[in-house]
Amino acid sequence: KTVLGYDFEAGPDANKVLESMLCTGFQATSFGQAVEEVRRMTRWRLSDEPVGPDEPEEHRDPAFRAQVKCKIFLGYTSNLISSGVRESIKFLLKHKMVDCVVTTAGGIEEDLIKCLGPTYLGDFALKGNDLRAKGLNRIGNLIVPNDNYCAFEDWIMPVLDAMLAEQKEKGINWTPSKVIARLGKEIDNPDSVCYWAWKNDIPMYCPALTDGSIGDMLYFHSYKNPGLVVDLVEDIRSINTQAVKASPRKTGMIILGGGVCKHHICNANLMRNGADFAVYVNTAQEFDGSDSGARPDEAKSWGKIRANAKPVKVYGDATIIFPLLVSQTFAKDA
Repeated sequence: KTVLGYDFEAGPDANKVLESMLCTGFQATSFGQAVEEVRRMTRWRLSDEPVGPDEPEEHRDPAFRAQVKCKIFLGYTSNLISSGVRESIKFLLKHKMVDCVVTTAGGIEEDLIKCLGPTYLGDFALKGNDLRAKGLNRIGNLIVPNDNYCAFEDWIMPVLDAMLAEQKEKGINWTPSKVIARLGKEIDNPDSVCYWAWKNDIPMYCPALTDGSIGDMLYFHSYKNPGLVVDLVEDIRSINTQAVKASPRKTGMIILGGGVCKHHICNANLMRNGADFAVYVNTAQEFDGSDSGARPDEAKSWGKIRANAKPVKVYGDATIIFPLLVSQTFAKDA
């Protein structure tokens, strides 16, 4: 393909500008390739594949094969929920466009807290000591008042009390994903990502559930009303089973950021010898050996992405990249 950008002599056209990225070069081309990879995920059907000799009889039915779609795992870090990317993620869950979600503790609590009080735009240069004196917390160039976390504590404590009572009286074995579903149900707000995950029965996993304000609340609750147990082992069985038993579906991964959400999804797909499709969006570099910065080719060496896959990494800020990616893929298919 020849390098060629958008010609503005034709007038402004945001859609055509985004389409031109594929042939623009550098990270613009990576963005265009990410669009193509997500389209491969969303448009794949089992009917695209030849019928194998060992497939069960029900899998041979053309009508069945035409309905079998790729199972899509979505991962994201908490800062993206603090930002306006929350609305792009909510769109996907509301319309059942992804099948499984992994995030961090902040990815849960910041979603719920936004239902209780707003997050404000600030500035990266605001002084920490000045903000602290005013009861304000900075997330990059975003500001969250302390009052929001106080409201969160007032809201969540009765929910934790009820969960502990159900654990004792009904024998419920709480896991992070069950806790998140319960919180989504209790918040009962259509602006919430957790609400739509609960409403549409989309599992949300958070193996680091205690690493944030929710962890603080669990810590406080353990003194006020001790005994609540959250089982990690049941959830690791659950997410790994999501991947292992995906067949005859293919699997795809869309991972925004790094850390826990990236590795947890990749490791689950290792259990099925790798995902068939993958898109990473982050700013991390690989030279320090971190998993966050690892390119998709490194994941192939572990069997987390299949050898014949064509994964894409976009080096960029997900607050810019992801809404544009959704606009060129999922939103066009809605």
